[in-house]
Amino acid sequence: MSFFTGDREKQLVKLLRSGDHAAMKEFYSLYGGFLTAVCNRYIANDEDMKDVMQDVMICIFTHIKDFEYRGKGSLKAWASRVTANESLHFLRAQKKDRFTELSQDFPEEADDPPLDDVPPEVIQEFITELPPGYRTVFNLYVFQDYSHEEIAQKLGIKRDSSASQLHRAKNILAKKINEYRKNKIQSR
Repeated sequence: MSFFTGDREKQLVKLLRSGDHAAMKEFYSLYGGFLTAVCNRYIANDEDMKDVMQDVMICIFTHIKDFEYRGKGSLKAWASRVTANESLHFLRAQKKDRFTELSQDFPEEADDPPLDDVPPEVIQEFITELPPGYRTVFNLYVFQDYSHEEIAQKLGIKRDSSASQLHRAKNILAKKINEYRKNKIQSR
């Protein structure tokens, strides 16, 4: 069990602010896996993800003085936000046509299939396989709880493009989930 769990999180923040190397190692031990999973929601390429995670850790340790402790779990939430923002910064720097501008209106929400019978790691794999633009919008909307207006502003796209990207991502995921279920039934 970690020295900094539970009520000790505030102490970890204090030690990080003082530049304590053992605290940095403990932070990485506690949150590194989780933050890597957050980064992987946006960036599928392992080498790129490693580069971004290095930038994430530098950003966290450099800006820990700006973090305001608000109770248990607030450090993890803040670090998750930093990770998502660094991932988006990387994607914007790629300057590729990751986001499709569509003039056609799409519904705000597609029907979400129930996921009780699909393991979380399978769903994560399906999300990782989405095209980068779809994956980015999906993650911002579903996991970061951004509105389409916020996503559009953050990514420099139109609000309707955000909605269409989400719609298409959900359609692709629904097809993959249905294929997974079909294959699971056939293998019985």
